[in-house]
Amino acid sequence: MSFRISALPVAPFAPLFGLRDRDLAARGVVRRIADRQPGFPCRVSLRDAGIGEAVLLLNYEHLPVPGPYRSRHAIYVREQAIECRPDVDEVPAVLASRLLSVRAFDADGMMLDADVVDGAGVGEAINRCFGDERVEFLHLHNAKPGCYAARADRA
Repeated sequence: MSFRISALPVAPFAPLFGLRDRDLAARGVVRRIADRQPGFPCRVSLRDAGIGEAVLLLNYEHLPVPGPYRSRHAIYVREQAIECRPDVDEVPAVLASRLLSVRAFDADGMMLDADVVDGAGVGEAINRCFGDERVEFLHLHNAKPGCYAARADRA
């Protein structure tokens, strides 16, 4: 079964790029400078920021459903990020190199299944989850720390 991993769109974050720190703070956003690599995974470019690169740390609602699994958490976005559009069945290196939590949801946003896998095996985990016809989409989370990384859908 084929799948496609999706990054977050750049448009909601672009107005933040280049703002002064105090203007970011007024919006609840913090600018950080990457001091190690890996360590600052961008949810738009699906790449780790390079050492010395500016990233924005902000709260993002990645599961805007009305039910109990509605969720938001801190994410990094590289300033001037370009939106990643992985090919069908492509797993970006930023995901393949991490321990991931794979969470399967139905059309109502109810979790049906979850697993923790080494990123190198995430494609197999995605295919296993999509073997259940009730699964509408998957969320991939970094298991250490456990914040939202990307979404996967059937291709």
